[in-house]
Amino acid sequence: MATQPDVAVLVGLQASGKTSFFTQCLSDRYEPVGKDLFPRGARNKQRRQMRLLAEHLAAGRSVAVDNTNPSPREWEPLVEAAHARGATATAYWFPPDAAGSLRRNARRAGRDRVPDVGVLATLKRLRAPTAADGFDAVYEVGFDGRGGFEVRPRAPAEETGGTAAG
Repeated sequence: MATQPDVAVLVGLQASGKTSFFTQCLSDRYEPVGKDLFPRGARNKQRRQMRLLAEHLAAGRSVAVDNTNPSPREWEPLVEAAHARGATATAYWFPPDAAGSLRRNARRAGRDRVPDVGVLATLKRLRAPTAADGFDAVYEVGFDGRGGFEVRPRAPAEETGGTAAG
């Protein structure tokens, strides 16, 4: 039985667990798309990302967009592209833990390490996604304390559309 493709939009700070979550929980059924997958000096990363998303959806494949996606400015085009191609759009919200992200980020090396100021700048722009943003489903993701993740539906009462604390 064929299922409808989905665009999973991962929303959270750098080093919040988004890529690990993708690897553990989504990689068996979603194609990865994200600006970090392009060479550092690549031009037009947004256009390239949208082209890849469209190509995967046209082929009937679900896509996970693994960027920080901190605000509607970043996720609106993804939601619109999903719906325009008959796919659903699902948000995976990683509530901010700035101290934890900075600690995990400090253990990264090379290109994977983000300057602390970058994490803090993302925190200022970070907003929890809601169904009102056009998402068909919104889930909250947290560490389970055993090396994995807990995923739960975000209740409408939690979907206030507020700031980073969401």
